[in-house]
Amino acid sequence: MPAPARPPVGRTLARTAKVVSRAFDDALTTAGGSLPIWLIMISLRTERSETQRELAEAVGIKAATLTHHLNAMEADGLVVRRRKPDNRRVHDVQLSDRGEALFHRLAAAAVSHDRRLRAGLSDDDLATLDHLLDRLRHNVADPSLAEPLDQRPA
Repeated sequence: MPAPARPPVGRTLARTAKVVSRAFDDALTTAGGSLPIWLIMISLRTERSETQRELAEAVGIKAATLTHHLNAMEADGLVVRRRKPDNRRVHDVQLSDRGEALFHRLAAAAVSHDRRLRAGLSDDDLATLDHLLDRLRHNVADPSLAEPLDQRPA
């Protein structure tokens, strides 16, 4: 089988995703957090999850994994969990003052990371990138629906 004229898209995308992900992890670590902590914090700030199970779904992890992270975050003084008075089996989870301070540091790190990713890219470049990534996601989700890129809307 002859070598392809270009590297496979999946390999290039996987390598790029790994480098970008590691850089984001490093930025969050430098700011005093981690990706799981960031995802939990941003979900607490933006989602109105009634239960830890809903919070786990919003973050994209299993409930047991969320409990593990929340236990550590509570021990570090980042979150406060209180039982809901109307249902003692359900905890209300909120960021503590210390958690709010960390959230703001992590948010600044996330914004800085995004600026770094956007460096040298025009608005048109970013629109093309969004379109291409959507196309790849679409192709993988349902290859039978894939249309050639030259058929894309202007």
